[in-house]
Amino acid sequence: MVEGRACFSREVKNGLEILKRKRLQRMKSGTAPEAINAGNMMARSGGDALKATASCGVRMHGNSNTFSGGSFPVKDAFSKHRVEKFDLSNLEWIEKIPECPVFCPTKEEFEDPLVYLQQIAPVASKYGICKIVSPISASVPAGMVLMKEQPGFKFTTRVQPLRLAEWTTDDKVTFFMSGRKYTFRDFEKMANKAFARRYSSAGCLPAKYLEEQFWHEIAFGKTESVEYACDIDGSAFSSSPSDQLGKSKWNLKRLSRLPKSVLRLLGTAIPGVTDPMLYIGMLFSMFAWHVEDHYLYSINYHHCGAFKTWYGIPGHAASEFEKVVREHVYDRELLSGEGDNAAFDVLLGKTTMFPPNILLEHNVPVYKAVQKPGEFVITFPRAYHAGFSHGFNCGEAVNFATGDWFPLGAVASQRYALLNRTPLLPHEEFLCKEAMLLSPRLPNSDPKEPYPGAEDLTSQHRIKVSFVHLMRFQHCARWSLMKMGACMGYKPNIPLPVLCSICRRDCYVSYVECNCHVGPICLRHGKELRKCRCGYNRIVFLREDILKLEAVSRKFEQEDGILELVQNQAQQGDDSCLQPNLFQCAGDGYKPYCEIKFEENPDAQEEGPLHNDGYANSNRVKSSQTKSPEMVSASEFESAVPVTSDKSAAANRAGSHDTLSLQQSDDSDSEMFRVKRRSSLSIDKRSVGETIKFTEHQAVRVSTNYGPASCLNNLANWLAWLSNHGQKFVKRCNC
Repeated sequence: MVEGRACFSREVKNGLEILKRKRLQRMKSGTAPEAINAGNMMARSGGDALKATASCGVRMHGNSNTFSGGSFPVKDAFSKHRVEKFDLSNLEWIEKIPECPVFCPTKEEFEDPLVYLQQIAPVASKYGICKIVSPISASVPAGMVLMKEQPGFKFTTRVQPLRLAEWTTDDKVTFFMSGRKYTFRDFEKMANKAFARRYSSAGCLPAKYLEEQFWHEIAFGKTESVEYACDIDGSAFSSSPSDQLGKSKWNLKRLSRLPKSVLRLLGTAIPGVTDPMLYIGMLFSMFAWHVEDHYLYSINYHHCGAFKTWYGIPGHAASEFEKVVREHVYDRELLSGEGDNAAFDVLLGKTTMFPPNILLEHNVPVYKAVQKPGEFVITFPRAYHAGFSHGFNCGEAVNFATGDWFPLGAVASQRYALLNRTPLLPHEEFLCKEAMLLSPRLPNSDPKEPYPGAEDLTSQHRIKVSFVHLMRFQHCARWSLMKMGACMGYKPNIPLPVLCSICRRDCYVSYVECNCHVGPICLRHGKELRKCRCGYNRIVFLREDILKLEAVSRKFEQEDGILELVQNQAQQGDDSCLQPNLFQCAGDGYKPYCEIKFEENPDAQEEGPLHNDGYANSNRVKSSQTKSPEMVSASEFESAVPVTSDKSAAANRAGSHDTLSLQQSDDSDSEMFRVKRRSSLSIDKRSVGETIKFTEHQAVRVSTNYGPASCLNNLANWLAWLSNHGQKFVKRCNC
């Protein structure tokens, strides 16, 4: 492979064509810069480096005229200019950022990662991030694992412009351009050469000095770009039985499936969420400000190489962080709406980098970690974080969740729904399954079972509170729908991930179908259901085990403090409460968990087979309205389904206008429960006529072509479904 430079030369400012011409000239001549001493490389990378030919060039993919999101050419995507809103003329603020907590567990404490993390969480979570120094080390170096245990391992980098942006519609940063494809060794040599050219040294430099260098370079320096291999599928933990760290529970390939991990309930692996990904960096490679998908925990292990500097914001200060970003970083024209979710939506692109001093100026708490090889960094739910590399290094990260995550996971699901984003995880399903697993372990249920520790009790308490919230809301909303004349039908189970066609929430417990919507609707859209053109001809589909779920919820309510906490959070409008008005739906004889009786309605048939995107077949047999429905007032329904705010209503209107269009701001929104959200800022709306790619759980593709061939195909599907399932009754409910 041909060697080149680690970053763009100044000639790139003359245009993309000049850059391409120079690359062609280098390829023809075969010239390469001198290699630095191999011994120095071994000193920097812990002995991983071997003598191999480096390939250090950069190639760019994509539309060059839209690289930085504006109308100016590629040369300006890397050009630095003074950004008035970020004053980096004085870097004294660096010393004002306090260090995060550092924990040094013994081998005994280190035995189970999730148990240990639950023990330190009450203290560590207040800082957003923390460090854990591993008491055991890997005996097989990461480079050896990737070279010997994973032969043929290669990856493609991303090119990161090393500059500050104004964050206006004409000046923002994206990381979608691809660099060259590397082996681990090739990238290590390229990164070490770049470091040696800059500092005439292959040794580590002081962390504070490199922190000052990073912010000076990003604001005023001459280096225009760096490369970063992020979100690379794979792991550098060894499979050797002699590797103590590799065979421990701290091996990130195993962590998400441990007994206390909520993600063990996910049947399908999600790279970067349930399965780890690698992050291979060079000097000043950066990870921009972001929060983990669904507000999950993250754990990052530093395998080898130079240090990393991390900045973390505590989860309790996330709203203040987003406010500063909205008011002092992003231009108003860049935001798609008003309020908290406007900045959150852009931050999900994972390309926003700015100095933490602007946060300190507005009293947002910021903490720092300098991560070294052999150390873990933990980020807690809803904790924004960012950072950069001090040179060549290799890290690995994965997400996880314990029971205490559910309240914040609910907030994340609510925000995704308001932004019409497809979720990565089925939050409602996780919550119900964890609650059912807890039900046999209620107090005094089995005297032989050991009493749970304080950490487990806290985790279980939050699961119970969240579950009671959900079940009370579901019951009250169904009662209101019944008063509107809706039919009801049980389903033995809901075999596919069913997504609300308006907000894309997962519908595990129940969903509504009516004749004027393309697909199922979750019970949170009372306004849409009251105004639909089909009147009150609708069916509410429930899980067959709904009564068991409600029985467990009622048992939870009998425990001390559960119901009181649910009521207080609902009345105070706590942001962890999904249904702020669920205790105001009393009226017309309603009582929580009151019996809802069903009458057979032979004119209504069970729904047709679900499409793979979770949307019900729009050609299903329509249930006939047998009685004049009893009308329900708007205030009565809105007490069961939360009243939407202006921003929520706007999102819902957008969703109902085009329920099949996907507003993507990352590479993974079109795939349910499969791929971790990648770093990007591109927004792409798909038309209704497009087919949408889904996972193996979603067997067929959505098609909105209703020509003769499609009609025949639908008829064939119906006949096959009827032959397999037979006829079932859908019943009309009474209270």
